[in-house]
Formats: sequence, C-alpha cells, structure tokens
Amino acid sequence: MLHALEDFLHHLRIERGLAENTIISYRRDLTAYIEFLKHKKSLSDWNRVTRNEIVAFLSSLKENGKSAATISRTISSIRSFHQFLLREQIVNHDASLYIESPKLARLLPQILSTEEIDRLLNVKGNSPLAIRNKAMLELMYATGLRVSELVTLQVSDVHLTMGFVRCFGKGSKERIVPLGDMAKEALENYLNNARDELIKRNRTETALFVNHHGKPLSRQGFWKILKAIVRDAGLTKEITPHTLRHSFATHLLENGADLRSVQEMLGHADISTTQIYTHITKTRLKDMYEKYHPRA
Repeated sequence: MLHALEDFLHHLRIERGLAENTIISYRRDLTAYIEFLKHKKSLSDWNRVTRNEIVAFLSSLKENGKSAATISRTISSIRSFHQFLLREQIVNHDASLYIESPKLARLLPQILSTEEIDRLLNVKGNSPLAIRNKAMLELMYATGLRVSELVTLQVSDVHLTMGFVRCFGKGSKERIVPLGDMAKEALENYLNNARDELIKRNRTETALFVNHHGKPLSRQGFWKILKAIVRDAGLTKEITPHTLRHSFATHLLENGADLRSVQEMLGHADISTTQIYTHITKTRLKDMYEKYHPRA
C-alpha cells in the first residue's frame, strides 16, 4: 500500500509541480489513512477499500478532536489519491466517490489598519539585521507575497530599476508583482548596505534574504523575527506572516483596485479565493456607517 503512496507523491512532485510543504501535508494525511486501514481494518489491497472504511477513518479523526478544516483537507487528500489509483488502474473503482466534506465556517482573515501597518513597518536601527527586517516587511506589504515565496526569492528575482519582483507561487507558478517606492528604497538599502555584511562568510549565496550566518532565511526564522517586531511595535493583534498578505489585498480593494488585478498579484488560481477580501471591505464599510451615521 505504501508503494502506491510513493508513486502518488512522485506524481504530485514531478507531474503537478506541487510545493514540498504541500507534499509533506499529503504524506502526513495519507500515511495516517493507510495505518488505519492496515491496523484497524486489516486491509492490504486497495481494491478491498470501500466508502465504509473511508467514513470510519474520518469518524476516528472527529473522535480524536480533529477540526473540520483538518478533516476537510484529509478528505481532499484521500479523494486525489483514490482518483490517482483509478487512473493508474491500481483499482477498478473510486472508493472516495460521494464522500462529503464538512461545511466550513468562512472566517474573515485578520487585517491591520494603515496606522498599524505604519507602526509595524517602522523598524528602528541601522544594523544589517534591522535593515534586512525593514526590507522584508516593506516587501511583504508591498507585494502580498506568501512567506514561502519571500524566503525562496533570489537576488536575481528583484528588478529595482524596472520596479518589480518575480516570484514562484503554489505549483511553481511564476508571477511578476510591482514594487512601490518605499519597498524599493528599503530593498536598495538592504542590498547596498546590509546583505554583503551578512554573507561575508558565504559569498556565493544567491538567496535574497539571509540569516546572520549568511544562509537562506527559513519560514520559521521569519516567524520569530516578525513576532519580535510585533512585540516591539506594541501591537496587541494576533499577527502572522499572512496578516501582511491579507492587509495588502484589503487595502488595495478599499482604494479602488479591481478584483482581477488583486487576484493576479496574489497568485490565486481561483477568483473566489480573492473574493473573501471583498467581504472584509463590506464589513468595514458597515462598521464605519454604524459608527458615524447619525441614524445608524
């Protein structure tokens, strides 16, 4: 059974070009599923797996306190896997057919006001690390990059004269995102006055953002840096790297940008994902109305 899983993960990596973090998530979900089938249901042949076994596995997740979002993601993994088994003629039926995903409450993402953004981006200090931190935050707010995209940027991806940055999003899709003047200024300062100092022990490094050892910054490393900056700025909101992305999209829409342009800049495959930001702007408008209209 594990052999089929490895074939499927190879297909995701090579043929579909999915990101390594996505593949890790698939592996985790499907390994738990296979363990359940082998040890709880004594199954070792994919053709003997039916809808009942899948439902039993999902019920066990619910009993173990897994959230609706986790169960929904697991169903998606199982569906993709069973469709692959059918296509590859490893099975003669799709056991995942008619399995329904739990209804998810669509939570509006947390965003920052422009005043909170100003406080967050006001990184103090002239040390190489402070200059780097300022450049990273300005770039994230200016472009709406995902943190995984930020930490994989190469120096060659930044085109300051032309005013854009090139990045590779989910599924290795390339996109070009424009840069504002403040982000350009912060990046120029970092490239001219800080990066060389950080890579002095590792001159051949091509990653744009590096740690104090001159090695590429990790997602976890960026998380720690952001937490410290949020604390220093005295902000009490729960802020994650994605908060800057959410704020970027919401502020663009609030100031009149059209949905298709924002979709392109965010690298969303489906515009319905981008549309959640229109709900935020409507919610904020309603709040403003109720706060300031005399008859609200």
